[in-house]
Amino acid sequence: MSLVDLSKPGEKKKLIWAGALGLVAIIVLWWTFIGFDSGPKTAARPTATPTPQRAAQQNPQRPANGTVSPEVKNLEAFTEVQFNPASYNAPEAKRNIFAYYIPPPKPVVTPTQPPPSPTPTPPVLLASVSPANVYARTAEFKLEAAGDKFTPAMKIFVDGRELPTSYKSPQEVSATVPASFIAAPGARSVVVRTPDNSLFSNGATINVAAPPTPNYSYIGIISPENRLADVALVQDKNNKNVLNVNKGDVLSGRFRVTSISEKELVLTDTTLKIKHTIAMSEGDKGAAGPLSRPTPRVDAEDDEP
Repeated sequence: MSLVDLSKPGEKKKLIWAGALGLVAIIVLWWTFIGFDSGPKTAARPTATPTPQRAAQQNPQRPANGTVSPEVKNLEAFTEVQFNPASYNAPEAKRNIFAYYIPPPKPVVTPTQPPPSPTPTPPVLLASVSPANVYARTAEFKLEAAGDKFTPAMKIFVDGRELPTSYKSPQEVSATVPASFIAAPGARSVVVRTPDNSLFSNGATINVAAPPTPNYSYIGIISPENRLADVALVQDKNNKNVLNVNKGDVLSGRFRVTSISEKELVLTDTTLKIKHTIAMSEGDKGAAGPLSRPTPRVDAEDDEP
């Protein structure tokens, strides 16, 4: 049995195409592995050395006639490569989203105050005032000022309020200070000047002290039936002793009892002529009530005359 029937026209063409394809495959394989050059090509691999040699030492000297042998021609392709790498530049870092700009704090501007203008020297001298110490709530008093260069046009001013002033000499003037100026404790400034302040003196001070007060509590009253003389019950705050005092009595050698009533007790300072009012203690009014109207004594039936 024949493998190919050449009598058939289709089989003959297949055989031709198979032969042609085989020939093409042979040519391609020849070109791939051998090539079509006239002479054989020998690929020489250079051996690596720890120390590279220069190209001039590796390349043999050319003949004097100018011809180059094929071996020298092939070795020129394997000359040393001079590689100069560029400096390495790191890429720019990307922006950190967690880092943000914080502006520096604004400088604190300290306000500068201009230096105070120097106080002009007073053209008038106020050396002293008399009295320099008084008690509050006392009566009006006469104030005398001593100094130099006083004129009749100058007045005494206490806390900026002008007082009627008497001119005595260039070294002395005086004025009456009303009781309302010293109604409360504290310091009072005194200056002698003209109303238009063209002439003025240096300042002085009057010290107004709080007056001494009685150290007693008013705790009750005893009122007899005839109402001729009420007796006040006062308690010393220092030793808690209870005293019976009448109108006109002097407590602590200074405070005279001038009025006794069911609401208050009035004491007058015998030295300063200042009145002090002491209200009856609220907690002791009830206790003192029975004393204000004593129950008359009833004689027992079995009492003998």
